[in-house]
Amino acid sequence: MSAPQEADRKDDALARAIGWSQQWSAEFPYRLANHLPMILVAMQRMGADDRRLEEFCEIYRVQNGLVPVPAPKETISRENWRDALGDREREGDYRKFFQGEVRRLGATPAARLYLPVLFDGFAASAMHAFMRMAYATLTDNDEETAIALAYWAATYLDLGTGRGEAGTTDDPVDVLAYMYRPSSFRHIVTECDLLWHNMRAVAAKPEFAPVHDMLAIGPDTMDRFARLSLALFAATGDFSLLHALTGTHWLRMMAPRSPDPTVPMRRFWQAIASLIPKIGFPDFPAAEQVEEWRRQKVPDWPEIFAEAIRHDDEHDLSLSFSASEEFKLYRDPLYNYVAAKRLGLM
Repeated sequence: MSAPQEADRKDDALARAIGWSQQWSAEFPYRLANHLPMILVAMQRMGADDRRLEEFCEIYRVQNGLVPVPAPKETISRENWRDALGDREREGDYRKFFQGEVRRLGATPAARLYLPVLFDGFAASAMHAFMRMAYATLTDNDEETAIALAYWAATYLDLGTGRGEAGTTDDPVDVLAYMYRPSSFRHIVTECDLLWHNMRAVAAKPEFAPVHDMLAIGPDTMDRFARLSLALFAATGDFSLLHALTGTHWLRMMAPRSPDPTVPMRRFWQAIASLIPKIGFPDFPAAEQVEEWRRQKVPDWPEIFAEAIRHDDEHDLSLSFSASEEFKLYRDPLYNYVAAKRLGLM
């Protein structure tokens, strides 16, 4: 079999696996994010074969108790589509609506039309609707694009739109540092421990309102996001900060569908700031400590990939793929370090 034929065969296997995954709701009980289609892409790109993709599908379905998409209830149209934002029971209605819009407009034009509204609900499903859209953009998959738009609409969560004030800092670390000052952020009470419930509770505090406008976004903001997220995750290994590191990769993936890239960037960092109380107000690592981690002898990416694709934990797989993609841009061995440490290779 020639190299192009082999690549086509692998792409066909991935398409079948993703197609199978699309029968399930974007969340499973109790309101946790279904990572399956995104992780299948990450696994294939890290070298997983067809058999492993099929095996992972079944393991993930059983372990997480995936559930079907909620049955349609009422018609959603271009005139009323905003009316049910945040209603998880309308996921089936939103899927039907956005499938029609993707057929009518095409995947990227539909995304560019609707995302400017959905960006206000960036915290949807603790940013996992954003993740699904990023991977739908990467693969340019029409059905995944429609599902990602529907997922975002049904789980829409606005953390506050700010006051339209000029940014007071160009350093993302200052935004996070602000979260350490108001005492109200140290007394967050939620009805359950879901990540997005914590984000919503933080955003309900009046002291959180300035966060949306605080950051002055410039040409180096994405680089600053990446460096800070990587250092904080290296220092803590925290589950929430894992999403800061992977989120910088998702922003890059989603860029072709972002008419104004500063909007998702601002919303992304607002969402990360809302997680600081949940993380426990971590210490920021000293530069000397970060350099010491960089000097560690680390596995190369083939070894990391070989280990990652043996794991069934979606976050092990998501981190390993995103860290490798960010490494291509920054050539920072700290990406190898955090992935290898997460996988137990260090």
